[in-house]
Amino acid sequence: MTDQEYDIIVYGATSFVGQIMTRYMHEQFADGSIRWAIAGRSQSKLEALSHDIGLSDIEILVADASDEDALKTMCGRGKVVISTVGPYALYGDTLVKVCAESGTHYCDLTGEPQWIRKMQQRYAEAAQESGALIVHCCGFDSIPSDLGVHFLQKQALETFGQPCSKINMRVAKLKGGASGGTIASIINMVKEAAGDADLRRQLQDPYSLCPPDHGFSAQQRDVKMAYDDEYDSWIAPFVMAAINTRVVHRSNALTNNSYGVDFLYEEAMVTGKDGKGKRMARATAWGMNLFMVGLALPPVRWLLENYILPKPGEGPSEKEQLEGHYDLVFLGATAAGDQIKCRVTGDRDPGYGSTAKMLAQAAACLAQDMPADAKGGFWTPASILGDKLIERLRKHAGLTFDLE
Repeated sequence: MTDQEYDIIVYGATSFVGQIMTRYMHEQFADGSIRWAIAGRSQSKLEALSHDIGLSDIEILVADASDEDALKTMCGRGKVVISTVGPYALYGDTLVKVCAESGTHYCDLTGEPQWIRKMQQRYAEAAQESGALIVHCCGFDSIPSDLGVHFLQKQALETFGQPCSKINMRVAKLKGGASGGTIASIINMVKEAAGDADLRRQLQDPYSLCPPDHGFSAQQRDVKMAYDDEYDSWIAPFVMAAINTRVVHRSNALTNNSYGVDFLYEEAMVTGKDGKGKRMARATAWGMNLFMVGLALPPVRWLLENYILPKPGEGPSEKEQLEGHYDLVFLGATAAGDQIKCRVTGDRDPGYGSTAKMLAQAAACLAQDMPADAKGGFWTPASILGDKLIERLRKHAGLTFDLE
């Protein structure tokens, strides 16, 4: 890839996450270490954002998500494009196509497995030929999970000489709100699945994002309400597990089955060991089921969309973002029975304050830290960014990765 005018182009800078990330990048890269620009479909909104933040030396690029020629022109000026324009299944196809074909690196914060799989099937060959590194899921879903497993497996190899054959991630603490963009992505995925039996089967497959020849057959546990003896607490399903587990298994496949062909991985929320914890686990499990059933029923979905759920562009306040945090515990065991544990924490609202920082650092990693012989294709955070991104997140994004 030839030298480009910009290291990073933030596409969708006026979205909810895009605005948070633009402010962060303005502070983080004020020293000129990263050359960047903001982009989107509305010149006036981009100008208003630039004025509000004070981006006097940051260029504005205009391109609609459906305008392939405009996106080609935009991508031709940047080494890496960050996309925050979701739901990606509705608005993301053309940009991925252009990046894959042009050799422009790409990262986003999608959590839509059905769309990721479609992009892999359509554009993997083009990315391999052009050298483009395409990395989905660079937000709370799924960097903490993917890199947490990567970190623990590296520690297990150094300590025991073999990887963990099983890792359970437990959400010990989580404080943060959901935005309308995330809700819109979930609603769109449910709409797609409601009329497509093949898609419903695909969404049940823990290996749906792995290469077709992955060869994995281990039966992964579908976590429901249960008592976890290892953690000594009641647990409940974790809403992000549906995407996180699939990304982790793809990382295993892309690193030559470095976690093992029978690797087991699951995620759950910790609710407490007493009666209150049991009731909370039951309420969480039932609540998630009822929510998904409600979204599948058109009249209920209409009511939720129009009167209850946040709309695109809405999300947690700045105060809520600053007060948010998360604490994830990874419990690993090798085939020989050796046990190891690590903890990953973040200092902001997971879906927005922390996601914005993770996504920006993932893009910086793609722009500056990749070896010259990195092979183009569809990667995961752990399989292509790995230790280099962990180092950036520790230094600049408020994350910790610590062995317990």
